[in-house]
This record gives sequence, structure tokens and C-alpha cells, in this order.
Amino acid sequence: MTQLLPHSPTAPTSTIQAWKRCMSLAQRCTTMRQLKPIHASFLVHGLHHQNYAISKLLAFCALSDTGSLSYASLIFSHTQTPNLFIYNTIMRGYSRSSQPQLTLHYFLLMLKASNLAPDHHSFHFVLLACANARLVLEGKQVHNCVMKNGLVLHMQTAVIRFYVKCKVLDDAQKVFDENPCLDVIQWNVLMNGYVKCNLAFEALKLFRHMLALGGEPDEFCVTTVLTACARMEALSQGKWIHEYVKKRKGMELDVFVATALVDMYAKCGCLDMAEEVFERMPKRNVFSWAAMIGGLAVHGYATKAIYCLERMQVDDGLRPDGVVLLGVLMACTHAGLQEEGQLLLNNMESRYGIIPQHEHYSCMVDLLCRAGQLDEALQLIRRMPMKPLASVWGALLSGCQIRNNVNVAELAVRELVALENDYGAEEDGVYVQLANIYLSARRVEDARRIRRMIGDRRLKKTPGCSMIEVDGKVNEFVSGDVSHFHRAQICAMLELLSLE
Repeated sequence: MTQLLPHSPTAPTSTIQAWKRCMSLAQRCTTMRQLKPIHASFLVHGLHHQNYAISKLLAFCALSDTGSLSYASLIFSHTQTPNLFIYNTIMRGYSRSSQPQLTLHYFLLMLKASNLAPDHHSFHFVLLACANARLVLEGKQVHNCVMKNGLVLHMQTAVIRFYVKCKVLDDAQKVFDENPCLDVIQWNVLMNGYVKCNLAFEALKLFRHMLALGGEPDEFCVTTVLTACARMEALSQGKWIHEYVKKRKGMELDVFVATALVDMYAKCGCLDMAEEVFERMPKRNVFSWAAMIGGLAVHGYATKAIYCLERMQVDDGLRPDGVVLLGVLMACTHAGLQEEGQLLLNNMESRYGIIPQHEHYSCMVDLLCRAGQLDEALQLIRRMPMKPLASVWGALLSGCQIRNNVNVAELAVRELVALENDYGAEEDGVYVQLANIYLSARRVEDARRIRRMIGDRRLKKTPGCSMIEVDGKVNEFVSGDVSHFHRAQICAMLELLSLE
């Protein structure tokens, strides 16, 4: 105890009492308003020279939800000889903040300090910061430092997570393959990375490789691979994993796995199985209801989706979030329930406490356009509290194509092109749709003018893509692609079908 007291073991009793009082106040601090006078007491009693004492204030400022990183930086700058704990604390705070790149500043200061060397905690926070800030080059340099310091075994998961988050999956796979002692977390991190990068097939292959090596996936791994099956609409694979979960001893069909199953079955077209899993769930959360409502919406069961909105509040006492309400709006859109959709959008804030976001307005615009009410859709766009983005104008343009409304279509195209110039999006499909609208309205010269412009600018429409699962394998087909190795057999079969 005496080594932590100010100045010396023979410090006056009054100084010791002041130290104890300040430390007690620091430990009970809950707001910055309380912390500042406590900091002043530290300064008055000379405690700002004690690393142990000052670390309490720094930890609150850097790590607490009610703290202040800028004030933490101020405290750090007035610390004469910060120790490793203080460096790690400030780096940890910045690594998960809106300015993660500042973590590197303190890391470099640590490296310059002659009496300090970073430990595995230091490297973990710096790698996290590089991942959050998408600093690939800097992260690779930190990875090299990890290897030079002999901390590879301690940092494997952090390094893989860094490469995954920066979408450098080749390097993530390389680090993964070099690890002789893989744990379930590392398997899940890499699988999750493949799913988020739209490489669901690779995630599924990795899962099978894990099982072949005798690995035992946990609930997180199963949830991830079920998400991959949902992305690929690989029904037989998803069913196989469902059976695996049932037979596996010690694995529970918890709320996360069950929700993933509901989502997978719904996206693979087996709504009856999705509903069966959903109804058997002993416990459901908001995500479970969102998955079920989303599945009902996609399959056109609007009445059931609206009923689920009421059920989740009555049966489970859950308040819907923005995702759930978006699912109900989608259901209204697919079923053409304009009044119900409009009522839901208008009452979202007053009834559910959810402020409508851009995606909710986009869905309502789509609903109005499908109902042929282009003027009402345009008025809604004008009333939006945020800037309309491509999804809104794209919905309006699609509505114009159905109704052959040239004037509104030209407006939508102008807005879409302006957005593409601002955000660097692709122009594919926009001018093609406008040319088709001109043709439908018998404005042949305007259609030819647009076609010539498409050719002059060398614009190419993104080809359509479809997938089908056969014998447990997912096959992808792209419009105009003739490279499939079973192309001859497929064409022959289609020709026979057309003759029947």
C-alpha cells in the first residue's frame, strides 16, 4: 500500500488521508461533471505525479460511455512518465472511437519511450484501430512488429480479424493457415469475413473443412454458416446443418441459431419450415421477429406480417425496431396495401418511437409507384427530411417504366445521374430504362439518341445473375456467360423442355 502513496512511505497522515479521499471519489465518479473537480483535487494534493492515481481518472475518461477522450488526451499530455497501463488505456479508448487513427499516435509515442515496450494488449488495440480505420498498410506494419516481438501466438485472432475487416481475405486466410492451433473463434472470424464479402460458398467450404479436421463449431459458427446458406439459397446444405445441430450433443438451438434457421428457410423458399422453427422457439428476440416478418413480406403474406407486428408486442412484450417496421412496409408493398403502408409510415414515431429513415421512405415510394400514384410518390420524395438517394429515385424510375410517364422519368434520371457523379456509383441500367420508356411512349428518336449516348460513353449494363442448387451444389448463371462446363447439356435439356 505504501508504495502507491504520494512522495514517500513516511508521508504525513493528512496527505495519506487526502490521497485515500481522492481515490475513493475517483472510483465512484460517474460523469465528467464530477470528474473535473476530482481532477482539481488531484492537482492540489500533488497526485497528478502518481501514475496509479492518474490512471483511474484516465480510464474513466477514455473507456466510460460518459467520459471524454479529448479530456483523457489532456490528462495524458500532463503525465510526466506514463507507464504501459496508461498508454494501453488511451490506445484502447481511441481504437473504438470515431477517430481510431489517433491510436497510432500514442503507439508511436510508446515506441519512442526508452523504458517501455508494447505488450500483446498494445498490439491488440493498434490492430483494432487499423481495422476500424481501414489502415491496411499500417496494419501490415503492426503485424510485422508482432512477429518480431514473438507475440504471434497471442495475436492470431486479432491479426485475422484485422485482415477480415479490411477485406484482405487472402492475407487473412494465409495467417489462418499458418496457425497450428486453431480455435473456434478464429474459424468463425474467417467464415464471417467470407460471408460479409459475399463469398458465402467459401464460408460453407471452410465450415466443412472445420468438421473434417474434427473441429467442433459453436453456436456462433453455426449461425454464420446458416447465413451463408441463406445468401446462396442453398436449402439442402441448410437442412443438413439443421440436422447437425439437432444431433450434436451439448449444442442448443438458442435464439441466434433458431433465428438464422428462420432466415435461411424463408430465403430458400421454405416458408412453412421457417414458421415451424419460429413457432417452436422457446425464446424470441426482435431479430427473430424481423426474420419472420421479412420472410412473410418476401413471399407476399402481408396480412400475416402485420399480424406478427401485433403478436411480437402482445406475446413477447417486444417493441418493434426500424428493421421490423421496414419488413412490414415491404409486405405492404408486395401486396399493394397502400393505406396500411401509409398509416404505418405516418405513425412510426408516435406509436413506436421510431423515426422513419431513408429506407422506410424508399419502400413507401416503391409502394406508391406500384399503385400508379407517381405524383403522390414525387410529393413524398419532396417531403423527405433527408436527401433522397438512388434507391428512392430508382423506385420512381421503375414506376415510370410501368406507367410510361416520360416527364417524371426524365426527372428521376437527372437525379440519379447527379447522385452517380457525387458518389461514384455506376450508371448501368439508368439510361437503358429511359430508352425503353421512350420506346413505350413511341418517342423513337429520343430512344435512339439515348442508345447512341450509351454506345458513345461505352456504358455497360450489369448482367443479370441467377443461382440454383442441384445435388447440394450451388450453380451461378450470368446473362450472356457461355463458360459453364455443363452448358451443352443444359441447352439440350432446355430445348427438349421447349418442345414438350
